[in-house]
Amino acid sequence: MIDFCLGKVKEHSFLITGGAGFIGSNIAELLLKKEAKLVRVLDNFSNGYRKNIEEFVSNPRFELIEGDIRDLNTCKEACKGVDYVSHQAALGSVPRSIKDPIITNEVNISGFLNMLVAVKEHKVKRMVYAASSSTYGDSQNLPKVEDVIGKPLSPYAVTKYVNELYADVFAKTYGTDTIGLRYFNVFGPKQDPDGAYAAVIPLFMKAVKEGRSAFINGDGEQSRDFTYIENVVQANILSLFAQNSEAPNQIYNIAVGECITLNQLWNTINRIAGTHIEPIYREQRVGDVRNSLADIGKATALLGYDPKIRIEEGLKKLYYWFNN
Repeated sequence: MIDFCLGKVKEHSFLITGGAGFIGSNIAELLLKKEAKLVRVLDNFSNGYRKNIEEFVSNPRFELIEGDIRDLNTCKEACKGVDYVSHQAALGSVPRSIKDPIITNEVNISGFLNMLVAVKEHKVKRMVYAASSSTYGDSQNLPKVEDVIGKPLSPYAVTKYVNELYADVFAKTYGTDTIGLRYFNVFGPKQDPDGAYAAVIPLFMKAVKEGRSAFINGDGEQSRDFTYIENVVQANILSLFAQNSEAPNQIYNIAVGECITLNQLWNTINRIAGTHIEPIYREQRVGDVRNSLADIGKATALLGYDPKIRIEEGLKKLYYWFNN
């Protein structure tokens, strides 16, 4: 299935919003490697980095628009002449959304709405967008199944749920074609370990590389379904070209269907690195989900999703990247 989809890449042009970010730049890399007609990136570099796309700039099939999805005209301009949109632009991080809910709302909701309007106006074939496992909120059900959610636990979670609602309304009202991917704790190369809201795995990797302790929030027994970036890129490509008539205008869990506690994660990274560093425990963060584990059956059935990289293999790949 993925080979079929990759074979279609040469025939089409793509827009990736947030394409200088962690996930977006990895998607861009694969599309360019598979000789897409055009890979256009829209990014304002508030969250992304020029270093993530510097290797693409000399490629004649690559374009960069430096702009903000909060501006409707910018979104419309970016969508001109493209077949498919991969919408990865967002302000992530639960703590950031708690600190500044207004800008999180502006980017994640108003920006998303602008993209839907632009996609509709330019008759884009399909927009695949980054949804989030945070949408499950306070639901205690494990594993997480797409149609059973709880109440959001943070402003960020609210924004990502509203994205899903808007996508559904646009499908019913205007006939737009969208697919939402609820990412579960994505990790891998090009993920920033230095930002104020850096994710836990790059923070752990950097700490071990530097031979120092890392902070673990709470008791470390909270669990996550960590998902290596190659699996997420695969899911995006499959979603862009999904042929199953039931696939469009749906939400899918994108994970590996395995979970690991933060304590186990820290110990695993230490084992890979050959170190024995004790972590430092501190207060639990507000808005964090206690346990997260995905049911990926729907993505497997309708998209052909088949995550190849399990958690430990992904950690080994990332450790190698961090140290080379």
